Amino acid sequence: MSDPRGAGMRAIVATTAPAAVAIAVFGTLYGAAAQPLMGTGTTIASSLLIFSGALQFALVGLLSAGAAAPALLLTATTLNLRHVVMGAVLRPRLGGSRLRRAGLAFGLLDETFGFAIAADEARKRAAGPGPEPTLLVSGIVCWLAWQVGTIIGVLGAGLSGVEGLADALFPVLFIGLAALAATSKATVVRALAAALLTAAFALAFPDARSLAPVLAGVLVALPGGRS
Repeated sequence: MSDPRGAGMRAIVATTAPAAVAIAVFGTLYGAAAQPLMGTGTTIASSLLIFSGALQFALVGLLSAGAAAPALLLTATTLNLRHVVMGAVLRPRLGGSRLRRAGLAFGLLDETFGFAIAADEARKRAAGPGPEPTLLVSGIVCWLAWQVGTIIGVLGAGLSGVEGLADALFPVLFIGLAALAATSKATVVRALAAALLTAAFALAFPDARSLAPVLAGVLVALPGGRS
């Protein structure tokens, strides 16, 4: 006899897996960038406790520029304001006590928010895991991916070629993330091809690397046939 709950959990993990891979790559870039500034222990602890890629990358940039504590706090507050909106949207879709919802909020990311909303819409059309288990499981999967990526980045910090590869890949990772939301096979193929071509350009012409995001935007925006 099949286990509906187990099948639901496996479905959530399968849905989250592509985003988790991208998050692990971002975590690797973060670990490699933060370790020289913050040290190994603080870098790993920041990922364990903060778990916010946008904020952590912003803090690395501010620390490298010598910013003071007020600037760090202002940046953290500003970047995290979007969670108030996401939380307000999810609140009617989640049950349980305030403590339970507070625990779920730790795993609230742009990606997990999208998964939870999609799960709620899918549940209205057919049986399936709701937004609460989706937010919980996808949050855990993404958190683990971020920790693994951070550790890999910390271990690889300072190795020859790591910094150049990171600089080349970073501008195009968002194309890969965008491909996750594609509604047709042709769009996915197009987005991934754009990512590969842009990464190749950034690696081949390091002095023109700042043009890589522009190239990526042009490739994705080109008109295509109907899917």
